Amino acid sequence: MISMLQAESVSFAYEKEQPVLRAVNATVPAGMLTGIVGPNGCGKSTLLRLLCGLLRPQSGRVLMDGAELSRLSGGARARRLAFLPQAVNPAFAMTVFEVVCLGRYPHAGPFGGLGPKDFEVARRCLRDTETEHLRARDFLSLSGGERQRVLLASILAQEPDVLLLDEPTSALDIHHEAEVFSLLRQLAAQGYGVGVVTHDLNAAAQFCGRILLLGASHVVVAAGAPEEVFREDALCAAYGAAIRVGRHPFVDAPFVDVLPQERPSS
Repeated sequence: MISMLQAESVSFAYEKEQPVLRAVNATVPAGMLTGIVGPNGCGKSTLLRLLCGLLRPQSGRVLMDGAELSRLSGGARARRLAFLPQAVNPAFAMTVFEVVCLGRYPHAGPFGGLGPKDFEVARRCLRDTETEHLRARDFLSLSGGERQRVLLASILAQEPDVLLLDEPTSALDIHHEAEVFSLLRQLAAQGYGVGVVTHDLNAAAQFCGRILLLGASHVVVAAGAPEEVFREDALCAAYGAAIRVGRHPFVDAPFVDVLPQERPSS
């Protein structure tokens, strides 16, 4: 597995004079779950798309194990990087097993066919995500938590080095959110580099070993361990809000809360 996916001084804008990212440095190291957090519109999803090669930086560069990502072919990138966007909805009915097998197509032969090895990898990924019992189900019939685990199985079937996920728990309840984050942390412990965009600062503090905090000004406000990043001054600067940080009552992690704004009396 690779040692590092890295963005060096990356800037990007969809429209001139409206930058989405300004000279951002970011790393997704192997063996660690990296949380990417920040306010709406700060460029988190854009950063993921730059890191996986779906977008190209207008300045700066993205490196994979020291080599420029742009020099890899699309197939080579797909074999080393897996990206899970916010919404994945198949255009037609597919079973869970068929969805997971889609992850094998970067490894398919010249005519796009899958062989016994591909099917065995798909079965293994179902087992690893504890979704094997769902293999014959219609994907669209699954609950939100089940879908996310199946989609994780699908990108694991690519056998990548790095997993990049854009808000994979945004539609999940607290129980399924914890399950998905726990699984991502387990995958990181197995040697994967895992980068996840999330709005849940407390889940990031609990499960992630490293945090990248982007601010509304589209720059990196802080990066490092949760204890180093989840400071009141850094969070207030990033979100432009009155934020307080304490200790989680049940786990050894920072706990983030927003001070309510008092409304003027009528």
